[in-house]
Amino acid sequence: MNVCLGAARLLMRWTVVVPVVAVAVLAATWGSKPGTAVLAIVGVILAGAVLAAVHHAEVIAHRVGEPFGALILALAVTIIEVGLIVTLMASGDSETSTLARDTVFAAVMITCNGIVGLCVLVAALRQHVASFNAEGTATALATVLTLTTLSLVLPTFTTSAPGPEFSPAQLTFAAIASLALYALFVVVQTVRHRDHFLPALEEEEEREAHGPSPPGRETGVSLVLLVLALVAVVGLAKVESPAIEDAVDAIGAPLSAVGVAIALLVLLPETLAAVRSAHRGHVQTSFNLALGSGIASIGLTIPAIAVASIWLDGPLVLGLGATQMVLLAITAAVGALTVLPGRATVQEGGVHLVLFGAFVFLAFNP
Repeated sequence: MNVCLGAARLLMRWTVVVPVVAVAVLAATWGSKPGTAVLAIVGVILAGAVLAAVHHAEVIAHRVGEPFGALILALAVTIIEVGLIVTLMASGDSETSTLARDTVFAAVMITCNGIVGLCVLVAALRQHVASFNAEGTATALATVLTLTTLSLVLPTFTTSAPGPEFSPAQLTFAAIASLALYALFVVVQTVRHRDHFLPALEEEEEREAHGPSPPGRETGVSLVLLVLALVAVVGLAKVESPAIEDAVDAIGAPLSAVGVAIALLVLLPETLAAVRSAHRGHVQTSFNLALGSGIASIGLTIPAIAVASIWLDGPLVLGLGATQMVLLAITAAVGALTVLPGRATVQEGGVHLVLFGAFVFLAFNP
């Protein structure tokens, strides 16, 4: 018991110190061109700030309960992702024209295949069959696929602008439609049909699984530290952006791999949170985290990029290529077959993970 309390205090101290240190490092390195050793340190602090941000989002989420908890985590992760995309695009040149598309599509594939597959596999290995609420999960999956098609598939086939791009009017429509669908999903998830997104646990079992809610003071501190961590992540990403691009060039990977690296970095902490929930048997909570992040990634990133395009130079390529569209189509079919029964086995988990592996492999070896 004492060991557990000591570990908890250590974790709390770590999550308090890292955001403060990250902001201090940001202030010291902003506007400079640090050397390799400094960039390595900044990279470690950046990763720590991401973990700290999601930890504090989890504390707040625990206070407000499900499905609000998953919503807060998804928003926190998406804010980080949007900040990284905008800062990298602002600091880059025409080679960053596909960065938003690559990052958002990577987030969709990570959430719909990587996180979903891993959570199904973990829960099914532990409980033989992973059970969840088919109504809420199907709603979330349908929203992800609609947003992805509207924002990333249609630009490949429109003719108002050359190449796989939207015209300004089309981009405005896509941004408004994405934001509207995201807002509608939030209302459905938290108000209109909240019961469709709740874990299948009795109230006492839920309290046992999650423990007592944190006090209001701790939640308030976590809110402040969450804001600090998010500011630090966005700023340090701009400091690190040249090193990320150089690393991609060094291994001979295409520039699209930068977007995949960003999405993997940002979604790693949430992946761990979702897997922990699946291990406890809370598969619905895991799906809320995974698919909620996919919805937020598109529903908030596309409007943000549409606004940023006003001052960003160069084209904004959003249309997916043929290989990406094939992967999306298979993901849609497999995802529907996985969620509609409300029960899944290790086979479904394995299929999703193979699709995720194919996406990562082809991102670095197109």
